Amino acid sequence: MKKLKLTTKIFIGLILGIVVGLFLQSAPEIAKTYVKPFGTLFLNMIKMVIVPLVFSSLIVGAASIGDPKSLGRIGGKTVVYYMATTAVAVAIGLVLGKVMNPGAGLTIPVDAAAKAVEAPSIVDTLLNIIPKNPLNGLVEGNILQVIAFALFLGVGCTALPKEKAAPFVNFFDSVAEIMYKITAFIMELAPFGVFALIVPVVSEYGMDVLKPLSMVILAVYIGCALHAVIVYSTAVKIFAKISPMKFFKGIAPAAITAFSTTSSSGTLPVTIRSTRENLGVSEKISSFVLPLGATINMDGTALYQGVCALFLAQVYGIDLTMGQIMTIILTATLGSIGTAGVPGAGFIMLTLVLQSVGLPLEGLVLIAGVDRILDMARTSVNVIGDASCAIVVAATEGEIEVESKATN
Repeated sequence: MKKLKLTTKIFIGLILGIVVGLFLQSAPEIAKTYVKPFGTLFLNMIKMVIVPLVFSSLIVGAASIGDPKSLGRIGGKTVVYYMATTAVAVAIGLVLGKVMNPGAGLTIPVDAAAKAVEAPSIVDTLLNIIPKNPLNGLVEGNILQVIAFALFLGVGCTALPKEKAAPFVNFFDSVAEIMYKITAFIMELAPFGVFALIVPVVSEYGMDVLKPLSMVILAVYIGCALHAVIVYSTAVKIFAKISPMKFFKGIAPAAITAFSTTSSSGTLPVTIRSTRENLGVSEKISSFVLPLGATINMDGTALYQGVCALFLAQVYGIDLTMGQIMTIILTATLGSIGTAGVPGAGFIMLTLVLQSVGLPLEGLVLIAGVDRILDMARTSVNVIGDASCAIVVAATEGEIEVESKATN
């Protein structure tokens, strides 16, 4: 069992949980009394690391990006492109979630008190991003305020001399690494957590739980394909005059590697080689834009979060207001800066998005078993997005060599 990958173990935990849940359909109270508490414990551990993980990683991420003004035109163009395409990706995910309605046919009641909370308006949501008391935002786990404060601190570090900012950044870099280790430990317990969470759900609702998952997978894959074809190929066509066929053929080695490894960071060497040799991006641009993209560009992950958030809202019978939808877009877009480019990072970030709009984290169990399948698609899109940004920035800087390589 030790040699099995974590995703395989999670899948086994899900299958065993379904089997046990079906066996206990005649006695669901047993599952609730003796199995569910272990699932609750697993969720509590995930909730425990969300705020310190996001806060520390965002400070380090923002400090490493630096002030776009000091980085010059290249830094500004890169950050704007990544943030804009990420916001579009979340919107596509939300639209697909609304149109395809993957949660149809499954209704799980949520706590009445949670449904009674009045959702804030769009204006209140936007105003509430900047905290009056940042420490209060940290204590209460107000995710948008945590993100905003962390970004201010990170960018503020770039305005100081390096020797003065280094101790502060190094401290939070250590905190972030510690949180990654703790998260890795918690995720090792995920097979047991998934088992304990799915058993009571299946024991009460039977096989109806599984039917909507195929729609979630379909929605994510369709969304990723649409985003790549519409957003990325249009961008490279407009700015660099590269045909979509040439673009996708050139980046294919990196996209395939990302699909199999589910790691943007692990795919980075292949991405750099593909953009330089196949798409004519200069070394100056690729060496800056692509590593930055592996850190902050999470379009596929953001799209996945949009689909999954709407899916879980449908499952729990919660109607999301426009303010909550805006919150999802903002949280997924800004939170992408602190998402590590490693397998499973998007799943952890999903907890952040769900918490930002008050959706039950218990719904994570419905996603966990198929997360690996979703991770493959979203990582490929992340990498394709990195390459498209490199091409667009290089073209606007006059440093792309596409014309000379067009006929090869």
